[in-house]
Amino acid sequence: MNITIIGSGYVGLVTGVCLSDAGHKVICLDKDEIKIDNLSNGRVPIFEPGLDALVKKNIEAKNLIFSSDLESSLGKSKVIFIAVGTPTSLDGDNADLSQIYSCAKDIANNLQDGSTIIIKSTIPVGTCDKVEEIISLKNPNKTFDVVSNPEFLREGSAIIDFENPDRIVAGTSNHQSIELIKTIYKRQIENKCPLVLTSRKSSELIKYASNSMLAMRIIFINEIADLCEKVGANVEDIANGIGLDNRIGPHFLNAGPGFGGSCFPKDARALIESGEEYKAPQNLLKAVIEGNERRKLNLSDRIINILGENKKVGILGVTFKANTDDMREAPSLSIIPKLLDNDINVSIYDPEANQHEIKEFHGAKWREDPYSVAKNADCLIILTEWNEFKELDLKKIKDIMANPIIVDFRNIFSLEEMKDLNFEYHSVGRNIVNTK
Repeated sequence: MNITIIGSGYVGLVTGVCLSDAGHKVICLDKDEIKIDNLSNGRVPIFEPGLDALVKKNIEAKNLIFSSDLESSLGKSKVIFIAVGTPTSLDGDNADLSQIYSCAKDIANNLQDGSTIIIKSTIPVGTCDKVEEIISLKNPNKTFDVVSNPEFLREGSAIIDFENPDRIVAGTSNHQSIELIKTIYKRQIENKCPLVLTSRKSSELIKYASNSMLAMRIIFINEIADLCEKVGANVEDIANGIGLDNRIGPHFLNAGPGFGGSCFPKDARALIESGEEYKAPQNLLKAVIEGNERRKLNLSDRIINILGENKKVGILGVTFKANTDDMREAPSLSIIPKLLDNDINVSIYDPEANQHEIKEFHGAKWREDPYSVAKNADCLIILTEWNEFKELDLKKIKDIMANPIIVDFRNIFSLEEMKDLNFEYHSVGRNIVNTK
Protein backbone atom coordinates (compact mmCIF):
# COMPACT_ATOMS: atom_id res chain seq x y z
CA MET A 1 0.00 0.00 0.00
CA ASN A 2 1.20 3.53 -0.82
CA ILE A 3 1.00 5.84 2.19
CA THR A 4 1.91 9.52 2.64
CA ILE A 5 2.50 10.86 6.13
CA ILE A 6 2.42 14.62 6.65
CA GLY A 7 4.74 15.53 9.50
CA SER A 8 8.06 13.85 10.24
CA GLY A 9 8.29 14.64 13.92
CA TYR A 10 8.18 12.02 16.64
CA VAL A 11 4.79 10.49 15.85
CA GLY A 12 5.01 10.82 12.08
CA LEU A 13 8.52 9.42 11.91
CA VAL A 14 7.82 6.40 14.13
CA THR A 15 4.56 5.71 12.30
CA GLY A 16 6.18 5.99 8.88
CA VAL A 17 9.17 3.85 9.75
CA CYS A 18 7.07 1.09 11.34
CA LEU A 19 4.58 1.04 8.46
CA SER A 20 7.42 0.83 5.94
CA ASP A 21 8.92 -2.01 7.96
CA ALA A 22 5.59 -3.83 7.56
CA GLY A 23 6.05 -3.65 3.78
CA HIS A 24 4.06 -0.54 2.91
CA LYS A 25 5.54 2.09 0.58
CA VAL A 26 5.75 5.20 2.73
CA ILE A 27 6.58 8.83 1.99
CA CYS A 28 7.28 10.92 5.09
CA LEU A 29 6.59 14.55 4.22
CA ASP A 30 7.86 17.63 6.04
CA LYS A 31 8.35 21.30 5.18
CA ASP A 32 11.71 21.36 6.99
CA GLU A 33 14.11 20.63 4.13
CA ILE A 34 17.13 20.29 6.43
CA LYS A 35 15.30 17.62 8.46
CA ILE A 36 14.29 15.82 5.26
CA ASP A 37 17.86 15.87 3.97
CA ASN A 38 19.17 14.47 7.25
CA LEU A 39 16.52 11.74 7.37
CA SER A 40 17.12 10.81 3.74
CA ASN A 41 20.73 10.16 4.71
CA GLY A 42 19.80 8.13 7.78
CA ARG A 43 20.44 10.88 10.33
CA VAL A 44 17.60 10.76 12.87
CA PRO A 45 17.08 14.03 14.80
CA ILE A 46 15.53 12.42 17.90
CA PHE A 47 16.69 9.75 20.30
CA GLU A 48 14.41 6.73 20.29
CA PRO A 49 15.87 3.24 20.84
CA GLY A 50 16.03 1.27 17.59
CA LEU A 51 14.65 4.03 15.38
CA ASP A 52 17.84 4.94 13.52
CA ALA A 53 18.46 1.32 12.51
CA LEU A 54 14.90 0.93 11.17
CA VAL A 55 15.19 4.18 9.20
CA LYS A 56 18.36 3.01 7.47
CA LYS A 57 16.96 -0.49 6.87
CA ASN A 58 13.82 0.72 5.13
CA ILE A 59 15.55 3.43 3.12
CA GLU A 60 17.81 0.72 1.73
CA ALA A 61 14.77 -1.50 1.08
CA LYS A 62 13.19 1.41 -0.83
CA ASN A 63 10.07 1.23 1.33
CA LEU A 64 10.73 4.59 2.96
CA ILE A 65 11.21 7.97 1.29
CA PHE A 66 11.52 11.42 2.84
CA SER A 67 10.31 14.43 0.89
CA SER A 68 9.42 18.11 1.17
CA ASP A 69 7.51 18.08 -2.15
CA LEU A 70 3.91 18.15 -0.96
CA GLU A 71 2.18 18.11 -4.34
CA SER A 72 4.21 15.17 -5.63
CA SER A 73 3.89 13.20 -2.40
CA LEU A 74 0.12 13.58 -2.13
CA GLY A 75 -0.19 12.65 -5.78
CA LYS A 76 1.31 9.23 -5.10
CA SER A 77 -1.15 8.03 -2.48
CA LYS A 78 -4.82 8.04 -1.58
CA VAL A 79 -3.95 7.13 2.03
CA ILE A 80 -2.78 10.23 3.90
CA PHE A 81 -1.81 10.35 7.55
CA ILE A 82 -1.73 13.69 9.35
CA ALA A 83 0.90 13.54 12.11
CA VAL A 84 1.77 17.18 12.75
CA GLY A 85 2.14 18.77 16.17
CA THR A 86 -0.74 20.09 18.26
CA PRO A 87 1.12 22.00 20.99
CA THR A 88 -0.51 24.04 23.71
CA SER A 89 -1.60 27.40 22.35
CA LEU A 90 0.48 30.45 23.23
CA ASP A 91 -2.62 32.33 24.42
CA GLY A 92 -4.23 29.61 26.53
CA ASP A 93 -4.33 25.92 27.44
CA ASN A 94 -6.24 24.80 24.36
CA ALA A 95 -4.49 22.84 21.60
CA ASP A 96 -3.00 24.87 18.76
CA LEU A 97 -4.57 23.31 15.66
CA SER A 98 -3.02 25.64 13.11
CA GLN A 99 -0.82 22.89 11.66
CA ILE A 100 -3.78 20.51 11.40
CA TYR A 101 -5.87 23.04 9.52
CA SER A 102 -2.95 23.98 7.31
CA CYS A 103 -2.61 20.29 6.37
CA ALA A 104 -6.32 20.13 5.58
CA LYS A 105 -5.95 23.06 3.17
CA ASP A 106 -2.89 21.50 1.56
CA ILE A 107 -4.69 18.18 1.13
CA ALA A 108 -7.74 19.95 -0.30
CA ASN A 109 -5.56 21.56 -2.96
CA ASN A 110 -4.09 18.17 -3.98
CA LEU A 111 -6.92 15.78 -3.22
CA GLN A 112 -7.40 12.59 -5.19
CA ASP A 113 -10.93 11.22 -5.45
CA GLY A 114 -11.54 8.38 -2.99
CA SER A 115 -8.78 9.41 -0.57
CA THR A 116 -8.74 8.54 3.12
CA ILE A 117 -7.28 11.11 5.53
CA ILE A 118 -6.21 9.47 8.79
CA ILE A 119 -5.49 11.86 11.65
CA LYS A 120 -2.79 10.39 13.89
CA SER A 121 -2.13 13.67 15.74
CA THR A 122 -3.70 14.19 19.15
CA ILE A 123 -6.70 16.47 18.56
CA PRO A 124 -9.61 17.85 20.61
CA VAL A 125 -13.09 16.47 20.09
CA GLY A 126 -14.69 17.79 16.92
CA THR A 127 -11.46 18.41 15.00
CA CYS A 128 -12.10 15.70 12.40
CA ASP A 129 -15.40 17.36 11.58
CA LYS A 130 -13.62 20.66 11.01
CA VAL A 131 -10.98 19.03 8.78
CA GLU A 132 -13.74 17.41 6.74
CA GLU A 133 -15.47 20.77 6.41
CA ILE A 134 -12.29 22.52 5.20
CA ILE A 135 -11.67 19.89 2.53
CA SER A 136 -15.34 19.69 1.45
CA LEU A 137 -15.58 23.43 0.91
CA LYS A 138 -12.59 23.27 -1.42
CA ASN A 139 -13.58 20.04 -3.21
CA PRO A 140 -17.33 19.52 -2.86
CA ASN A 141 -17.51 16.97 -5.68
CA LYS A 142 -14.75 14.63 -4.51
CA THR A 143 -15.31 11.66 -2.24
CA PHE A 144 -13.08 11.16 0.77
CA ASP A 145 -13.21 10.12 4.42
CA VAL A 146 -11.58 11.53 7.52
CA VAL A 147 -10.64 8.97 10.17
CA SER A 148 -9.48 9.52 13.75
CA ASN A 149 -6.68 7.05 14.57
CA PRO A 150 -4.88 8.30 17.70
CA GLU A 151 -1.39 7.15 18.62
CA PHE A 152 -0.47 5.57 21.95
CA LEU A 153 3.32 5.65 21.73
CA ARG A 154 5.47 5.94 24.84
CA GLU A 155 8.72 7.77 24.33
CA GLY A 156 11.56 5.33 24.85
CA SER A 157 9.52 2.32 23.71
CA ALA A 158 7.65 3.71 20.69
CA ILE A 159 8.63 0.99 18.22
CA ILE A 160 7.59 -1.76 20.63
CA ASP A 161 4.33 0.07 21.28
CA PHE A 162 3.58 0.45 17.57
CA GLU A 163 4.27 -3.20 16.82
CA ASN A 164 2.54 -4.54 19.94
CA PRO A 165 -0.18 -2.04 20.86
CA ASP A 166 -2.74 -2.50 23.64
CA ARG A 167 -5.40 -1.49 21.13
CA ILE A 168 -5.94 0.21 17.79
CA VAL A 169 -8.63 2.88 17.86
CA ALA A 170 -10.35 3.99 14.65
CA GLY A 171 -13.07 6.60 14.53
CA THR A 172 -15.11 6.17 11.36
CA SER A 173 -18.41 4.72 10.16
CA ASN A 174 -17.17 4.29 6.59
CA HIS A 175 -16.94 0.60 5.63
CA GLN A 176 -14.09 1.16 3.15
CA SER A 177 -12.09 3.07 5.77
CA ILE A 178 -12.60 0.26 8.29
CA GLU A 179 -11.25 -2.28 5.80
CA LEU A 180 -8.35 0.08 5.04
CA ILE A 181 -7.46 0.33 8.74
CA LYS A 182 -7.53 -3.47 8.98
CA THR A 183 -5.12 -3.69 6.04
CA ILE A 184 -2.74 -1.05 7.40
CA TYR A 185 -2.57 -2.75 10.80
CA LYS A 186 -2.86 -6.31 9.51
CA ARG A 187 0.21 -7.50 11.39
CA GLN A 188 -0.99 -6.12 14.73
CA ILE A 189 -4.55 -7.44 14.30
CA GLU A 190 -3.25 -10.90 13.40
CA ASN A 191 -1.35 -10.79 16.70
CA LYS A 192 -4.71 -10.44 18.50
CA CYS A 193 -4.54 -6.68 19.08
CA PRO A 194 -8.07 -5.40 19.84
CA LEU A 195 -9.51 -3.08 17.19
CA VAL A 196 -11.81 -0.46 18.72
CA LEU A 197 -14.20 0.84 16.06
CA THR A 198 -16.13 3.89 17.18
CA SER A 199 -17.27 7.34 16.16
CA ARG A 200 -14.74 10.06 15.37
CA LYS A 201 -15.64 12.09 18.46
CA SER A 202 -15.33 9.08 20.73
CA SER A 203 -11.97 8.23 19.19
CA GLU A 204 -10.70 11.78 19.71
CA LEU A 205 -11.75 11.69 23.35
CA ILE A 206 -10.26 8.22 24.00
CA LYS A 207 -6.75 9.60 23.48
CA TYR A 208 -7.21 12.57 25.81
CA ALA A 209 -9.03 10.54 28.45
CA SER A 210 -6.35 7.84 28.40
CA ASN A 211 -3.44 10.20 29.00
CA SER A 212 -5.41 12.17 31.59
CA MET A 213 -6.22 9.01 33.53
CA LEU A 214 -2.53 8.07 33.66
CA ALA A 215 -1.62 11.58 34.81
CA MET A 216 -4.17 11.26 37.61
CA ARG A 217 -2.61 8.00 38.77
CA ILE A 218 0.83 9.62 38.94
CA ILE A 219 -0.39 12.51 41.06
CA PHE A 220 -2.45 10.19 43.26
CA ILE A 221 0.52 8.00 44.16
CA ASN A 222 2.73 11.05 44.69
CA GLU A 223 0.27 12.47 47.20
CA ILE A 224 0.11 9.09 48.93
CA ALA A 225 3.94 9.19 49.01
CA ASP A 226 3.81 12.53 50.82
CA LEU A 227 1.57 10.97 53.45
CA CYS A 228 3.90 7.96 53.72
CA GLU A 229 6.81 10.24 54.54
CA LYS A 230 4.82 11.86 57.34
CA VAL A 231 3.67 8.62 59.00
CA GLY A 232 6.62 6.32 58.27
CA ALA A 233 4.96 4.06 55.68
CA ASN A 234 6.53 2.80 52.44
CA VAL A 235 4.88 3.95 49.20
CA GLU A 236 6.34 1.02 47.24
CA ASP A 237 4.57 -1.46 49.52
CA ILE A 238 1.35 0.52 49.13
CA ALA A 239 1.67 0.66 45.33
CA ASN A 240 2.24 -3.10 45.28
CA GLY A 241 -0.69 -3.74 47.62
CA ILE A 242 -3.21 -1.70 45.64
CA GLY A 243 -1.74 -2.69 42.25
CA LEU A 244 -2.51 -6.34 42.91
CA ASP A 245 -6.20 -5.44 42.83
CA ASN A 246 -7.28 -6.44 39.31
CA ARG A 247 -9.58 -3.43 39.17
CA ILE A 248 -6.59 -1.11 39.64
CA GLY A 249 -3.46 -2.79 38.28
CA PRO A 250 0.20 -1.90 38.92
CA HIS A 251 0.94 0.56 36.12
CA PHE A 252 1.81 4.24 36.68
CA LEU A 253 2.00 3.84 40.43
CA ASN A 254 5.67 4.80 40.77
CA ALA A 255 6.11 7.81 43.03
CA GLY A 256 8.47 10.45 41.67
CA PRO A 257 8.96 14.11 40.77
CA GLY A 258 5.73 14.47 38.77
CA PHE A 259 4.87 13.99 35.11
CA GLY A 260 6.24 15.83 32.10
CA GLY A 261 6.86 15.22 28.42
CA SER A 262 4.96 16.17 25.30
CA CYS A 263 1.69 14.38 26.09
CA PHE A 264 0.37 14.26 29.65
CA PRO A 265 0.52 17.98 30.57
CA LYS A 266 -0.59 19.17 27.13
CA ASP A 267 -3.38 16.65 26.71
CA ALA A 268 -4.75 17.14 30.22
CA ARG A 269 -4.92 20.90 29.70
CA ALA A 270 -6.59 20.47 26.33
CA LEU A 271 -9.22 18.14 27.81
CA ILE A 272 -9.91 20.72 30.51
CA GLU A 273 -10.41 23.32 27.78
CA SER A 274 -12.81 21.02 25.92
CA GLY A 275 -14.76 20.63 29.13
CA GLU A 276 -14.99 24.41 29.47
CA GLU A 277 -16.05 24.80 25.83
CA TYR A 278 -18.87 22.28 26.14
CA LYS A 279 -19.82 23.30 29.71
CA ALA A 280 -18.72 19.99 31.21
CA PRO A 281 -16.00 21.07 33.70
CA GLN A 282 -13.16 18.60 34.32
CA ASN A 283 -12.57 19.59 37.94
CA LEU A 284 -10.60 16.51 38.97
CA LEU A 285 -8.20 17.06 36.09
CA LYS A 286 -7.72 20.70 37.07
CA ALA A 287 -6.57 19.54 40.49
CA VAL A 288 -4.16 17.07 38.85
CA ILE A 289 -2.46 19.81 36.81
CA GLU A 290 -2.22 22.09 39.84
CA GLY A 291 -0.84 19.26 41.96
CA ASN A 292 1.81 18.40 39.39
CA GLU A 293 3.10 21.97 39.16
CA ARG A 294 3.06 22.36 42.93
CA ARG A 295 4.99 19.13 43.39
CA LYS A 296 7.86 20.19 41.12
CA LEU A 297 8.28 23.44 43.02
CA ASN A 298 8.04 21.74 46.42
CA LEU A 299 10.85 19.36 45.48
CA SER A 300 13.17 22.33 44.97
CA ASP A 301 12.42 23.50 48.51
CA ARG A 302 13.05 20.00 49.81
CA ILE A 303 16.49 19.91 48.19
CA ILE A 304 17.38 23.33 49.59
CA ASN A 305 16.34 22.26 53.10
CA ILE A 306 18.43 19.08 52.88
CA LEU A 307 21.47 21.04 51.70
CA GLY A 308 21.47 23.50 54.57
CA GLU A 309 24.63 25.57 54.26
CA ASN A 310 26.10 23.31 51.59
CA LYS A 311 26.07 24.77 48.11
CA LYS A 312 27.28 22.20 45.59
CA VAL A 313 24.93 19.65 44.03
CA GLY A 314 25.17 17.17 41.20
CA ILE A 315 22.13 16.39 39.05
CA LEU A 316 21.78 12.99 37.36
CA GLY A 317 19.26 13.12 34.53
CA VAL A 318 17.21 16.06 33.27
CA THR A 319 14.95 14.54 30.58
CA PHE A 320 11.35 13.96 31.68
CA LYS A 321 11.93 10.17 31.65
CA ALA A 322 14.62 7.68 30.69
CA ASN A 323 15.31 6.52 27.11
CA THR A 324 14.40 9.84 25.51
CA ASP A 325 16.03 13.21 24.86
CA ASP A 326 12.68 14.99 25.38
CA MET A 327 12.87 17.93 27.78
CA ARG A 328 9.32 19.19 27.35
CA GLU A 329 7.80 20.00 30.76
CA ALA A 330 10.46 17.91 32.51
CA PRO A 331 10.50 18.39 36.31
CA SER A 332 14.14 19.49 35.99
CA LEU A 333 12.99 22.66 34.21
CA SER A 334 11.29 23.77 37.42
CA ILE A 335 13.72 22.33 39.97
CA ILE A 336 17.14 23.36 38.62
CA PRO A 337 16.40 27.07 37.95
CA LYS A 338 15.19 27.44 41.54
CA LEU A 339 18.44 25.91 42.82
CA LEU A 340 20.45 28.28 40.65
CA ASP A 341 18.41 31.24 41.91
CA ASN A 342 19.47 30.25 45.44
CA ASP A 343 23.16 30.52 44.51
CA ILE A 344 23.65 26.75 44.50
CA ASN A 345 26.47 25.39 42.36
CA VAL A 346 24.86 22.89 39.97
CA SER A 347 26.56 20.23 37.84
CA ILE A 348 24.53 18.14 35.40
CA TYR A 349 24.88 14.88 33.51
CA ASP A 350 22.31 13.31 31.20
CA PRO A 351 23.06 10.67 28.53
CA GLU A 352 20.89 12.28 25.83
CA ALA A 353 19.77 15.81 26.73
CA ASN A 354 21.19 18.52 24.46
CA GLN A 355 22.70 21.08 26.81
CA HIS A 356 22.83 23.78 24.13
CA GLU A 357 19.03 23.82 23.80
CA ILE A 358 18.20 24.26 27.50
CA LYS A 359 18.29 27.97 28.29
CA GLU A 360 16.69 27.38 31.72
CA PHE A 361 19.94 25.80 32.96
CA HIS A 362 22.18 28.77 32.16
CA GLY A 363 24.78 28.90 34.90
CA ALA A 364 24.90 25.14 35.49
CA LYS A 365 27.96 23.11 34.52
CA TRP A 366 27.55 20.10 32.21
CA ARG A 367 29.72 17.05 32.81
CA GLU A 368 30.65 14.05 30.67
CA ASP A 369 29.79 11.28 33.12
CA PRO A 370 28.07 10.69 36.48
CA TYR A 371 31.30 10.52 38.44
CA SER A 372 32.35 14.00 37.31
CA VAL A 373 29.00 15.24 38.60
CA ALA A 374 29.46 13.51 41.96
CA LYS A 375 33.04 14.67 42.52
CA ASN A 376 33.19 17.05 45.50
CA ALA A 377 29.39 17.40 45.51
CA ASP A 378 27.58 17.98 48.77
CA CYS A 379 24.51 16.23 47.43
CA LEU A 380 23.68 14.03 44.44
CA ILE A 381 20.13 14.38 43.03
CA ILE A 382 18.56 11.76 40.76
CA LEU A 383 15.80 13.16 38.54
CA THR A 384 15.68 10.60 35.71
CA GLU A 385 15.71 6.81 36.01
CA TRP A 386 18.37 5.98 33.38
CA ASN A 387 19.66 2.41 33.71
CA GLU A 388 23.18 3.84 33.71
CA PHE A 389 22.48 5.39 37.11
CA LYS A 390 21.18 2.15 38.57
CA GLU A 391 24.52 0.52 37.79
CA LEU A 392 26.80 3.15 39.35
CA ASP A 393 29.74 2.13 41.50
CA LEU A 394 28.26 3.55 44.70
CA LYS A 395 31.39 2.97 46.75
CA LYS A 396 33.30 5.12 44.29
CA ILE A 397 30.53 7.73 44.36
CA LYS A 398 30.70 7.91 48.14
CA ASP A 399 34.48 8.27 48.14
CA ILE A 400 34.52 11.22 45.71
CA MET A 401 31.62 13.21 47.21
CA ALA A 402 32.24 15.97 49.73
CA ASN A 403 29.18 14.80 51.67
CA PRO A 404 27.59 11.37 51.03
CA ILE A 405 24.03 12.62 50.53
CA ILE A 406 21.77 11.27 47.78
CA VAL A 407 18.31 12.64 47.02
CA ASP A 408 16.67 10.04 44.79
CA PHE A 409 13.39 11.20 43.27
CA ARG A 410 13.06 7.94 41.30
CA ASN A 411 13.64 5.43 44.13
CA ILE A 412 16.21 3.52 42.08
CA PHE A 413 18.22 2.34 45.11
CA SER A 414 17.13 0.19 48.04
CA LEU A 415 17.07 1.55 51.58
CA GLU A 416 19.18 -1.41 52.75
CA GLU A 417 21.88 -0.74 50.18
CA MET A 418 22.11 2.92 51.14
CA LYS A 419 22.28 2.04 54.83
CA ASP A 420 25.04 -0.52 54.27
CA LEU A 421 27.08 2.07 52.34
CA ASN A 422 26.53 4.77 54.99
CA PHE A 423 24.82 7.25 52.68
CA GLU A 424 22.35 9.81 53.91
CA TYR A 425 19.58 8.86 51.55
CA HIS A 426 16.35 10.70 50.80
CA SER A 427 13.81 9.10 48.45
CA VAL A 428 10.09 9.45 47.70
CA GLY A 429 7.51 8.01 50.07
CA ARG A 430 10.05 5.98 52.05
CA ASN A 431 11.98 6.43 55.27
CA ILE A 432 15.10 8.59 55.29
CA VAL A 433 18.34 6.68 55.71
CA ASN A 434 20.40 8.84 58.06
CA THR A 435 23.75 7.60 59.31
CA LYS A 436 24.57 10.63 61.42
